[in-house]
Amino acid sequence: MGRAMAQDGAKIRLYLDAPLAADGVVDLAREQAHYLFVVMRQAVGARLLVFNGTDGEWLAEVAEAGKRGGQLRLVEQTRPQDRPPDLWLMFAPVKKARTDFIAEKACEMGCRRIVPVFTRHTNSERVNVDRLRAHAVEAAEQCGILTVPEVAEPVALDRLLADWDANRRILFCDESGAGRPAREVLLEAGPGAWAVLTGPEGGFAPEEAARLRALPCAHAASLGPRILRADTAAVAALALWQASIGDWR
Repeated sequence: MGRAMAQDGAKIRLYLDAPLAADGVVDLAREQAHYLFVVMRQAVGARLLVFNGTDGEWLAEVAEAGKRGGQLRLVEQTRPQDRPPDLWLMFAPVKKARTDFIAEKACEMGCRRIVPVFTRHTNSERVNVDRLRAHAVEAAEQCGILTVPEVAEPVALDRLLADWDANRRILFCDESGAGRPAREVLLEAGPGAWAVLTGPEGGFAPEEAARLRALPCAHAASLGPRILRADTAAVAALALWQASIGDWR
């Protein structure tokens, strides 16, 4: 759901799964109407910011308000659509709250795609893709981001690598410490299409690590001298990527 953000007189920002264009009218889903008109107590005439990941950000005005539905009228575009760098996060799911955290931070860090990956030592057997997407949407609403990353269906590491596009490089976060410092690896390899891959709490199995090291497009890298929790490793690796060859430069 939308969250407070003061801009253009609007204090709420909401993701809409609908086209956005000048003078357009958008119907609200029941849960969005409940949030706006019951939780936030907005009424006809109230203004908010909306985005859909494609058409930029728009100032909208409540045209109809009800507990089970409503309509917004689009007033003007406040920001054109942008595109984050071509960066994916691939991670082994962990406990539910920490997996949710990873999805939120991947959105905040500018990922285009989030891919849950089952490895030999993954200790979570189920992933709720809809739940992860909801957390990514909420993060985008809160942080002023215009794009919500795609959340892919979970996939086994073996199958993922079998179908891999060699034009997309992989930053393989090697917890063994055998890899070079991640920043050195990234600066040497340079920008382009990338995927960051972090492992489970038990680490990658030896055969998994060996297969990754054998891939020409995979770059084994160390995240430092300390062993990081899986959720911390994901954020650290994304921050290093953005600071080295992403849009933080």
